[in-house]
Amino acid sequence: MSSNEKVVLQAEDVRRAVVRIAHEIVERNPRPPAPVLIGIHRRGAFLAQRLRVQLEGLLDAEVPLGDLDIGFYRDDLQRRPDAPVVHASHIDFDVAGRTVVIVDDVMFTGRTARAAIEALFDYGRPARVQLAVLADRGHRELPIRPDYVGKNLPTSRAEHVHVRVSELDGVDEVAIEASSGEGASAETSTMESTA
Repeated sequence: MSSNEKVVLQAEDVRRAVVRIAHEIVERNPRPPAPVLIGIHRRGAFLAQRLRVQLEGLLDAEVPLGDLDIGFYRDDLQRRPDAPVVHASHIDFDVAGRTVVIVDDVMFTGRTARAAIEALFDYGRPARVQLAVLADRGHRELPIRPDYVGKNLPTSRAEHVHVRVSELDGVDEVAIEASSGEGASAETSTMESTA
């Protein structure tokens, strides 16, 4: 963590946010079959795993879980100086006709969510697509809004939001970092700044 970061969610806050999101998913999807969860690489995939544990306990049913790499679906692919780091997607079930909850760590411009929806439709046509995020920092560039939000974080475009998960970073937290450069233009989480 850098000296100009402020931690806004600690481990217990992250845990409570995941539990609350799981309850909200059950409230909006009360009838079988259970919704399926698809986490966006990398940190969204770990958050989806945590949501699955909660949902299976609440629903007393199996919740299909997958993960999705959106690297080649990004609309800024041509403008990025480096080739995207590509991870394998794992969706070993049929999404056609199902309610799919896409899980991500940070919602910013909406471009990552758009890419995930486009990638998802390569696997079939879901009945509904919902979006769950741990942190929503605003500043949309596309008309996309999450259905489930762990924490709304008012930020400036010059700030960066870092989501850290214990599976990758050794700690669960969300921090806001002040940036000296103005006009950050990509969704910023630890995932995207180190990927």
